[in-house]
Amino acid sequence: MEVRARAPGKIILTGEHAVVHGSTAVASSIDLYTYVSLHFSTPSDDVDLLKLQLKDVALEFSWPISRIRAAFPESAGQLTSTPTSCSVENAKSIAALVEELNIPEAKIGLASGVSAFLWLYSSIQGFKPATVVVTSELPLGSGLGSSAAFCVALASALLAFTDSVSLDLNHKGWLSFGEKDLELVNKWAFEGEKIIHGKPSGIDNTVSAYGNIISFKSGNLTHMKSSVTLKMLITNTKVGRNTKALVAGVGERMLRHPEIMAFVFSAVDSISKELASILRLPSPDELSVTEKEERIEELIEMNQGLLQSMGVSHATVETVLRTTLKYKLASKLTGAGGGGCVLTLLPTLLSGTVVDKVIAELESCGFQCFIAGVGGGGVQISFGVSS
Repeated sequence: MEVRARAPGKIILTGEHAVVHGSTAVASSIDLYTYVSLHFSTPSDDVDLLKLQLKDVALEFSWPISRIRAAFPESAGQLTSTPTSCSVENAKSIAALVEELNIPEAKIGLASGVSAFLWLYSSIQGFKPATVVVTSELPLGSGLGSSAAFCVALASALLAFTDSVSLDLNHKGWLSFGEKDLELVNKWAFEGEKIIHGKPSGIDNTVSAYGNIISFKSGNLTHMKSSVTLKMLITNTKVGRNTKALVAGVGERMLRHPEIMAFVFSAVDSISKELASILRLPSPDELSVTEKEERIEELIEMNQGLLQSMGVSHATVETVLRTTLKYKLASKLTGAGGGGCVLTLLPTLLSGTVVDKVIAELESCGFQCFIAGVGGGGVQISFGVSS
């Protein structure tokens, strides 16, 4: 039997950077997914390997099970339902396993993801031969939560074949986890994110696991379900960002202009709170869908202006803003800025012809475009017979 898991990516709707300084931010899942399939080898396969296939980058890695068993202390192979952090000793063992792979220099950024894979696999499933295949609709390193979606989908697939979660293996189609099982998936995914990012906030994996929309401030998360069905054009500028440097730059600007930046962060906080309020308004209500979208557009434009005042925009981001503004569409960067991705709200009444024109113009600049629904469900799994 094979299990397949899919976990959504995420966007920051409002509040990036300001959230570091105590403001509210709003994040949402998007219906672009990372998929992980898991198939355990049988004795008849006569294969004693753990294989990881990364289809989108055309790479495949494999390790003899005996090599993995030897790399970990005895405790690593003792399966536990309690999410466990990777120790310094185990991290060294994993680093040695990854180093032996000779990952091409151009794709060396994948090494941390492979490390997270080895830790989650050995911790949850121990030393069983298997093949894990990963595909994704999310561009890597663009601020759309690709690493979190990978960790959530991987943890889900691995946990599906344990006694730690309760699932109907005969269920047809996509199946969601119960609340308690989802919490376990999220905690394991966070351990993977820690290996990849060091000190992640936990927001990305939580949005990917639970889906819908999350408002967060000073470490406190509030889960929301939107009454508005939003659709976004996501433009990947393909310009990589140095998140640490961008965050540090905003901090330095805060030190130079404390009073001004305090007002900026306060304004962002208000924008996020108003957005959350609009999204939660019941439908139908005194505001029509069109009126809600118009208010959201204004909030997007104001948030982008404040992000520009923080110094985190970029020439490519400005190109996207100018292009979409020609079609009277509201856009803002999402995530760290300095490149990365830009969100453009696509109103319900916007014609498909206009959308096609916008995309064509943006793609002529060398950008990559996606259309995504906002605030859908979280991670899901499906069971099937392996081919």
